[in-house]
Amino acid sequence: MNPNMMKQLQKMQAQMAKLQDELGEITVNGSAGGGVVTVVADGHQKIRSVTIEPEALEEGAELLADLVLAACNDALDKSREQAAQHMGQLTAGLGLPPGFL
Repeated sequence: MNPNMMKQLQKMQAQMAKLQDELGEITVNGSAGGGVVTVVADGHQKIRSVTIEPEALEEGAELLADLVLAACNDALDKSREQAAQHMGQLTAGLGLPPGFL
C-alpha cells in the first residue's frame, strides 16, 4: 500500500474517533404539543431526558404517549441531521461523495 495513502487512512481513522466523541457531546431538543413534552437526545441518537409539563397529564394516557413519541422522533431526526453535518465536515476534505462513510 502506498505510504501516503496509509497516512491518510490513519488520519481519517483518528478524525472518525474524534467525531464519535464529539457526537456524544452534542445535544438536541425535540418537542411536541407546543412544548408540553420535550425530549433531549445526543449525537449518538440516545435519548438523554424527557420532560412532561403537568398540563400534558390532563389529556389522558393515549395522547400523552403520542406526544412523547412525536417528541422523541423530532429529537432523533435533529440528532441524525447533526451527525450527518459533522460527517460531511470529515468527508469534505477527503474528496469523498456525501454519504460515502
